[in-house]
Amino acid sequence: MKKNESNCRLIRVALAGNANVGKSVIFNQITGLHQHVGNWPGKTVEKAEGTLSFKGYTIDVVDLPGIYSLSTYSIEERISRDFIALDKPDVIVNIVDASNLERNLFFTLQLMELEPRIVIALNQIDIAKEKGLSINVEKLSKLLKVPAVPTIAVKNIGLEELITRVVEVASDEVGFSRPLKFGSEVETRIEKLARAIEKAGLPYPPRWVAIKLIEGDEEIKEKVYRQQPMIQTLVERLQKEIESIHSHDAASVIASERYAQANTIANEVYEVTAAKYSLADKIGRVTSHPVYGYFFMAFVLLSMLYSIFIFGNFVSELLDRVFQFLRVAYFAAFNNPIASFLWNGLIEGVIAGIAIAIPYIIPFYFILSILEDSGYLARIAFLMDSAMHRIGLHGKGFIPLMLGFGCNVPACLGCRIMETERERLICAFAASLIPCTARSIVIMGLVAHYMGFQWAITLYLLDFIIVFALGRAAFKLIPGEPMGMIMEMPNYRKPMFSLIAVRAWFKLKDFVFTAFPLMVLGTFVLQFADLIGLLNLIENALSPITVWWLGLPLETGVTLIFGVLRKELTLIMLASIIGSSDLSLLLTTAQMFVFSFVVMVYVPCIATIAVLAREFGYRKAAIITLSEIGFAIVLGGIIMRVLTMLNI
Repeated sequence: MKKNESNCRLIRVALAGNANVGKSVIFNQITGLHQHVGNWPGKTVEKAEGTLSFKGYTIDVVDLPGIYSLSTYSIEERISRDFIALDKPDVIVNIVDASNLERNLFFTLQLMELEPRIVIALNQIDIAKEKGLSINVEKLSKLLKVPAVPTIAVKNIGLEELITRVVEVASDEVGFSRPLKFGSEVETRIEKLARAIEKAGLPYPPRWVAIKLIEGDEEIKEKVYRQQPMIQTLVERLQKEIESIHSHDAASVIASERYAQANTIANEVYEVTAAKYSLADKIGRVTSHPVYGYFFMAFVLLSMLYSIFIFGNFVSELLDRVFQFLRVAYFAAFNNPIASFLWNGLIEGVIAGIAIAIPYIIPFYFILSILEDSGYLARIAFLMDSAMHRIGLHGKGFIPLMLGFGCNVPACLGCRIMETERERLICAFAASLIPCTARSIVIMGLVAHYMGFQWAITLYLLDFIIVFALGRAAFKLIPGEPMGMIMEMPNYRKPMFSLIAVRAWFKLKDFVFTAFPLMVLGTFVLQFADLIGLLNLIENALSPITVWWLGLPLETGVTLIFGVLRKELTLIMLASIIGSSDLSLLLTTAQMFVFSFVVMVYVPCIATIAVLAREFGYRKAAIITLSEIGFAIVLGGIIMRVLTMLNI
């Protein structure tokens, strides 16, 4: 524990636990709006940090990625392990799902092996009681020798006591957790190895290093063997001794003993009573039903799109009237070339972003947060398992695709939940084709607004067909076999409006600070290019594709280039070019449909391309990007000719 510049005592806290245990809910509840989201240094994994003040203490909180072990099989596990072991926060708050204690304690026991100060948050204690499970919290604390606090994070119950325990543990110089012992055959060999590596000078507890060496952890082996090459012989001998005693490899023996300890502790502290058949159980049966579940899913997804359309259209039209009034007033007061350049080059970009983009972003993030927080998103993955297998994935792969409706960047990163490189590549390829919020702004702000909601749905359906067709092609071309699905189904829970609002606010703030500078810069560059005659050169160079093949106006060529930065810039640039947010002045209905289709498919944004390159290499990222450009151009021209034949 340190003191900050204002002489206020500073405590650094990390939240650690499995996925779906309420970690992010606790983080949002205790930090409120005093948080920011970035990336871990040199990584593409999101890093959430926040601050709170409590009884004279300033507490910095880091929400670690949800993981199930402290191995280094995934980047999330590596990040969490390094932060706990190397950054050494003052206290680890281990969030545990009280309704699934045994599995969660398996991770707790691994945390304790690193010997940090730990406070356990027994979250979702209400759901445990509904399942007929009552926990003796005091006994659990005595068995683990760490404080445990029952909480219901969504109702803000127990969180003040949790923070109080954090402060007490941080202030106690002897408050470090004591790892539980393994069986004598394993423990004696761990102790022997720990003594042998004490002088290695590694920033980890020697006993933990010994465990990891016996488990065969590649990262720890490399670090230790580089400093003490002779230790490898001892490690291999101890591994063989354990294997000969238990007839299993050493890593499996250690994992089995952890599970046995977790099972024993859970059985000792659980008091089982009659379970209640709750409304959530009834809803779960319907939403996971092999027939009714699909109807419910279709209803939810269509309702989501329709709600976004209704809200977005209403707010967009309202804002458009306001800005048209301001435009008239502005030019009445400042009618000169400089004022005109400022309006068209700077102000128009901000106005277009507010009037066209934000009305559709706000409801989308609210609805997506509701689906996530309620636990329904996992049910969709379960229902989609059969369909996803047809493109070489399983139902779990549908979750990144759903995230793609928000942003393709976290969707592509979310593909890490797939087990094989082949599945991750196919999933990321499919996710890059999903209409993100920016693409949905184009679809809703152009097609739905001017042609009707049914035409927007047609575009979405067309996109799903393309995702399936191209995913199927990738499945056939990339060798390998699809894996089965093992997935945890989170409990249904009532979404908390306050938490959803906070999450939506940060998403919106991220959009404003990321997109608005690009919008203003884009409109300024467009106006400047038009002023020096460069715009005509670019438009004419692209005209064989845009005008002859796609049947679009000449002006759309340059906007498609800006769309690589962010897709909604295509609409904003068009509005800037014609000096009005009424895009029907430039585009016919057929052109609106084709333009929206091309924007939807033709290339991921630059951020998504960067993530694809980072995850799979530049060659594969280039293949994905170029194939999508070619497909969008070819099919876009065909669609224009079909629409022309149908007189649309």
